Amino acid sequence: MRIAVAAMGKTVAGHFGHCENFIFFDTENGQIVAENSVPNPGHRPGFLPNFLADNGAEVIISGGMGGGAVDIFNERGVEVIIGVMGDARSAVETYLKGELESTGSICHEHQHADECGSH
Repeated sequence: MRIAVAAMGKTVAGHFGHCENFIFFDTENGQIVAENSVPNPGHRPGFLPNFLADNGAEVIISGGMGGGAVDIFNERGVEVIIGVMGDARSAVETYLKGELESTGSICHEHQHADECGSH
């Protein structure tokens, strides 16, 4: 399974579209077997969810995320986990244990994206 985390370096980003990078974690048998960070290719409506799905992401972990992105991920069969904070690798490990739950907090106003991390 490939899990993507919207990140600011190695920390889960407060808002999906405005992250610095995405970290792809490849997992097998409940363990991380590879990790690869790629720069955010740019925030454009509808682009990032398709970019991540096209790169094999089956799960996306982020702090906050807009409803449009959630809808595209759902259409592409990508599980969305939002409301997460802290270290990206730790979040993935918690997910793999079945202990990471989405808060379902959707960001509705992009002009306040810097406040989405408070979910």
